[in-house]
Amino acid sequence: MSTVSSSASSAASAAAAGQTLNQADFLKLLVTQMTSQDPLNPQSDTAFAAQLAQFSALQQSQTMTGSMQSLQANSLIGQTVSVSSATNGAQGATGLVTGVDFSSGSPEIIVNGVDYSLSQIDSVLPTQTTTTPASTSSN
Repeated sequence: MSTVSSSASSAASAAAAGQTLNQADFLKLLVTQMTSQDPLNPQSDTAFAAQLAQFSALQQSQTMTGSMQSLQANSLIGQTVSVSSATNGAQGATGLVTGVDFSSGSPEIIVNGVDYSLSQIDSVLPTQTTTTPASTSSN
């Protein structure tokens, strides 16, 4: 039983250190739990299946969140936004979103040539459109 608690505490400390648990880590924990359970009072197989289903639902939720962030960032292309700077006390920026950068693993919008995370967006402003007057031609 102590193996399970030490595995769980090491998994919790890894998650606290900013790392995420993937499916392989979950399966290692599940195997450790199964091999370390009390043979006179084993956990039911439905409990293990329920844990696996919960982990799968969590993974799907995280994937959907990432997809929604990508969709949100892509929908801002061509919009004027006001963003705050990542450093405290520094000036923010206002400008047109010219692109989206996915190289950091999460979408970042590009405003005035600088990458900003979606959490730095303060507001989305009406985009100024300029119209040219129609030329009248006289024959």
